[in-house]
Amino acid sequence: MIFEARCGTTAMGIMPHSDVEQALKLALGLDIPFWPQLPNVSLYEDMYVQTSQHFPGITIDFERGRLVFSTARFQEELEDYFTKMEHPETYALTTEYSRVFKEFLSRDLQGYKAIRGQITGPVSFGFKVLDENFKPIIYNEEAKTILFDFIQKKVNVQYQELKAKNQNAFVWVDEPGLGYVFSGLSGYNDQQAKEDYYNFIQGLEGPKGLHLCADVNLPYLLELGIEILSFDAFQIGFMPKEYAWSVSEFIKKGGVISWGIVPTESSVLSIQTPEKLASTLSNYWEVISDNTGLALRQIAEQALIAPARCCLRDIGTETTGKCEIPNVEEKIVEKAFSFLQEISQILKEKYKL
Repeated sequence: MIFEARCGTTAMGIMPHSDVEQALKLALGLDIPFWPQLPNVSLYEDMYVQTSQHFPGITIDFERGRLVFSTARFQEELEDYFTKMEHPETYALTTEYSRVFKEFLSRDLQGYKAIRGQITGPVSFGFKVLDENFKPIIYNEEAKTILFDFIQKKVNVQYQELKAKNQNAFVWVDEPGLGYVFSGLSGYNDQQAKEDYYNFIQGLEGPKGLHLCADVNLPYLLELGIEILSFDAFQIGFMPKEYAWSVSEFIKKGGVISWGIVPTESSVLSIQTPEKLASTLSNYWEVISDNTGLALRQIAEQALIAPARCCLRDIGTETTGKCEIPNVEEKIVEKAFSFLQEISQILKEKYKL
């Protein structure tokens, strides 16, 4: 890898904050900062809306807060899109679609071990955006083909912008939709997705990263040709022995894993401590080491520490039915971020990094 992970800290891209400066301050306080996606600031800061810019056939329905895809409009706009598809500006994120990204780029980012961006992946985008018949556009073969190429180019343009600010830049693809491909009802199965995704990943510039906060199948994800995997490690509860070999092989090849170990639900986070979470993660690593012989120190050297998920809505509050103060999600995320440095330090000391 282009940077040493060594239990450094990073986080998911989406944050609940409505104050841009506060969100940037938090993000820039991590070992590997990122530009925050802040949908509570503007609909343009939504992860799907940002990715949609310049994709043919798509408009934003501001009243309903969603994207709309028209097959007829898609066909009408294709010719114009084809004339612009080789121009980098077609794929660049403009100030209108993310002033937070531009604010991030305006900062001095050279002193960090690495910096990171993110973008919604083609599978998630393809499942999320519906046509006029409420059918996901991932089932439209022409739209799907263009979508994979379109997002691939968007990743590469964003990577080049970030690299100009810090040589150790990377972009991970945010893909909660990859959890859907194992459903027998999806109509786009895991084997189709695997072939499409492997080809997609090979065309990415810089370190090839993937982020998934849904339920995970680690062996499947680690076979997609990626070099960095970020996932919700807290929700798995324990490291299955059958995952150990895949994780070990990925690490032996130089791969980095960002372990999302800090929960972002109030009812769950309230009973956790940095010490308990560090111990949970160490237990995962011991299962890998015990079943493969991979040194614990190497696992730690190629690990990043992160929150488990974003927190735009506090599920824990809904479950307990308590009346909470405004901006509770912001407070939860800030508490989760505060845990990261403590967990990082505990693990660095334990594994002598």
